[in-house]
Amino acid sequence: MRKLYLDKNLQYVFSVTLMAILGVSSIIPALPDIMHGLEIGPVGIGLVISIFTLPGMIFSPLVGILADRMGRKRVLVPSLFLFGISGAACFFAPNLHSLLILRFLQGSGAAPLGVLYGTIIGDLYEGRDRATAMGYNAAVLSIGTAAFPAVGGLLAMIGWRWPFLLPLLAIPVGLAIASGMNTPEPRTKEKLASYLKNALSQMRSRNALGLFCCTLLTFTVLYGPIVTYLPILLDQRYHASPAAIGMIFFASSMITALASFQIGKLSDRFGPRTLIAAGGVCYAVSMLGLPHMPGFWHSIAPVTFFGLAQGLTIPTVMTMLSSMAGIEQRGAFMAVNGTILRTAQTLAPMLMGGLFAAFGMEAVYLGGVLCALGIIVLAIFVMRKQ
Repeated sequence: MRKLYLDKNLQYVFSVTLMAILGVSSIIPALPDIMHGLEIGPVGIGLVISIFTLPGMIFSPLVGILADRMGRKRVLVPSLFLFGISGAACFFAPNLHSLLILRFLQGSGAAPLGVLYGTIIGDLYEGRDRATAMGYNAAVLSIGTAAFPAVGGLLAMIGWRWPFLLPLLAIPVGLAIASGMNTPEPRTKEKLASYLKNALSQMRSRNALGLFCCTLLTFTVLYGPIVTYLPILLDQRYHASPAAIGMIFFASSMITALASFQIGKLSDRFGPRTLIAAGGVCYAVSMLGLPHMPGFWHSIAPVTFFGLAQGLTIPTVMTMLSSMAGIEQRGAFMAVNGTILRTAQTLAPMLMGGLFAAFGMEAVYLGGVLCALGIIVLAIFVMRKQ
């Protein structure tokens, strides 16, 4: 059996994926300390996340077009350099205003990364290999999501600024990809107007629209109740340290990695729609349980359900989307998904912040339950079998 994870080009994709998630996951445990250090409240801390994800919402469509017209590497390598330099500069930010400016620049470098790793996997593989590679990449993403909060939590024990040095890792990654990565590149002579018309036509299909909505709901749950408000819940209710908060995220991410690693086999056996619906059920169980746990370590149980939901839904949605377009339009197709993803990342902290301010912490998780129900409905009643 072919061991895809040994493919050098896929390993380069893994490194891009790790950089794509580093900008948020590495500072999650430090969010309470950033609040204290900069003297801001639970609602305001969402800006540190939202300003980072905002460029992805704005620039992702352009990234997809450039990647399809100019090539993947010509967009990818400069983005890694911008991400690394501006991210590390956050360490020296003297105030919240400066930090937000640097986070916006860092997010501008991160925006293409989340679009291109799925695009390149779609370029490299077909059929079950594509689903397997997406699963492997989602497993790597989850391991990074587990490791970066743990590392960020330890660095935050020194000071809340220290996790911002981790983006420097993107610079050697960019140098390695510039010299060693070898993947298919689109070679289109199609006029821009025709290219856009064909891409948009494919995006209006029932399955595509359903998958885009799943992305919106999935990342609303992730960046609202989990990324932004779970650290605050654990800090306020249980007085958890940054390192302990990092361990909770570690548990979730390892479950995601285990599920993602098997996604190729699971998809063959149950079908992608069933996996997405099952993920929605797991999201609902997690959201219902988190605000009602009697102790800190009891939170591992609902967080485990969240990790399983992530492992079932994200690689499945990415595989289905990347299979809907050829290499000449795949960048634009994945960029639209990236725009929706970043929109959820940007708006979820503010949306959940409004619920928190108006109704308290439990309302945040009720919002997550509603998103989970939406995913289930989409999988069962909107998407068609492929």
